[in-house]
Amino acid sequence: MRRLVVLITGAGGEIGHGLITRLAAEGSRHILTLDLKPLDPALSRLVEREFIGSILDRNVLERILAEFEIDLIFHLAALLSTRGEFTPVTAHQVNVEGTLNLLEFAQNERQSHGRPVTFLYPSSIAAYGLPDPATKALAGRVKEDEYNTPTTMYGCNKLYAEHLGRYYARHYKQLSSETQAGRVDFRCLRFPGLISAVTVPSGGTSDYAPEMIHAAAGGNAYACFVREDTRIPFMAMPDGVEALLTLAAAPAASLTRQVYNVGAFAPSAGEIRSLVLKSFPKAQVTFQPDVKRQRIVDTWPADVDDAAARRDWGFVPRYGLESAFSEYLIPTIRERYRKG
Repeated sequence: MRRLVVLITGAGGEIGHGLITRLAAEGSRHILTLDLKPLDPALSRLVEREFIGSILDRNVLERILAEFEIDLIFHLAALLSTRGEFTPVTAHQVNVEGTLNLLEFAQNERQSHGRPVTFLYPSSIAAYGLPDPATKALAGRVKEDEYNTPTTMYGCNKLYAEHLGRYYARHYKQLSSETQAGRVDFRCLRFPGLISAVTVPSGGTSDYAPEMIHAAAGGNAYACFVREDTRIPFMAMPDGVEALLTLAAAPAASLTRQVYNVGAFAPSAGEIRSLVLKSFPKAQVTFQPDVKRQRIVDTWPADVDDAAARRDWGFVPRYGLESAFSEYLIPTIRERYRKG
């Protein structure tokens, strides 16, 4: 019996590490990856085939289409928020045009092989844009369809890509004589800040939390670039990976929307510092807010309403704030730096 095939773009990033490990352990799928750089050797051994290239290169996608029958795509490749503000045109190309290429690839895969393609897309709280801190404080837990007015190129890219996915799932070529919608089963998670103990932070605007922990574990001083009272939602990386896999496996009939909020805990930056100092008493963590980055974080919700995810496909994070630190982040990161 032919095993199913999954394609992971941006596989070398933070989410990709956990996703590849989980899928390889399950052993039910051939794993294909597409990234600009080769995977770490430990990850490379777990995949069937690595494709080195860009999601903007349609020739690479056509090679994959010609060789494999793919029924599941995790589209993780993206240019993150901080870098996107310095290179907005490149961010648009990667985050929007690249996603459009992948959606068209999925549509062509369905047309070529006759099998529906499930398309998992990680979006971000950057898709939100609250107008000021006072509104943020009053808004509380924000729902998916509220305050969709992002202020960053990354947030604009993510929100538009969500709409592209909805179009491909529901309205694709709606004036054609033959109905073509529904061939791509687009499913999206709007992630909070993700904190990984396995990979080093890579420049996201929410990375002040993991940067704080890694600096403390490595014996380095850290000046946090947001205010002590700054509050946004976070999630431990294993819960993020689990959420992607759970949503991918959910029956289509149980889903009431294309885009779902997910969240786990929403500490202030000061509360994160307190937990870091509890484990690393000698850590030097100060607050030196960067006005421009602070302005961005202030537009993101203090927390998100993920009731739809909990209702439709049973989302429940394993880690709360205390357990994320005591059971996952601190032990794993401490061991990483102990080994040097």
